[in-house]
Amino acid sequence: MPVYPSGLDVSSSALRLLSTELRRRREVIGTRWRRLNTGRQALLTLAHLRNGHPYAQLAAGFGIGTTTAYRYIAEAVEVLAALAPSLAEAARTASAKAFVLLDGTLLPIDRVAADRPFYSGKHKKHGMNVQVLADPFGRLLWASSALPGAVHDVRAAREHGVVEALTEAGIPCWADKGYRGAGGTVRTPYWGRRETLSPGQQAVNRSHAKIRALVEQAVATLKSWRLLRKLRCSTTRITNLVQAVLTLHLASSE
Repeated sequence: MPVYPSGLDVSSSALRLLSTELRRRREVIGTRWRRLNTGRQALLTLAHLRNGHPYAQLAAGFGIGTTTAYRYIAEAVEVLAALAPSLAEAARTASAKAFVLLDGTLLPIDRVAADRPFYSGKHKKHGMNVQVLADPFGRLLWASSALPGAVHDVRAAREHGVVEALTEAGIPCWADKGYRGAGGTVRTPYWGRRETLSPGQQAVNRSHAKIRALVEQAVATLKSWRLLRKLRCSTTRITNLVQAVLTLHLASSE
């Protein structure tokens, strides 16, 4: 297979973080020798997550076997996922903000029509539901574990304990109509058709929409890692992939 050099639009801080953590892991488990050093293993993993390249292509480019590429990437993803902030940690960070933004996004997966639990009626496709918290400027703070796409946003937020955590911390939260009835500190637009709302309610909804729209930047940040745009792996691995991407993003933002 022909190979060629290519650039990777990922910060050097993310590469250093992963290289350092992989070095620590090798010391802990007593690894003596591998085909790739920790720096190259980190680069292999970043190329997979950022560009979504399949294992066979990456293996050819790094001069290793496809199975070895899979093992190296799976190990690195596990290491990164363990470093992702918990909801409690995210809530502590958010407590210093005026408010937070909450939204759910669907990560598309390759499933057939028979897999109903993964089918999102809202998006008309199969995928996994991931909840996202952003600061008032639309910067990504936290991403949840992945649930089947058929799970509605408000139910997902409750299952993850998002509403409870924000309410306990007293953090105001802006969300869309999909979170109607969430309660706590979650604020949603007035419900109803435009013609049934008063001018004041319509004005509130317009203001709410302008504020909440910034959460799309956080969602876009998550999906700038191309692997998450179309997942072809087991659904049991998706949570680790999301948490790994979150860790790398936060490392790059520091």
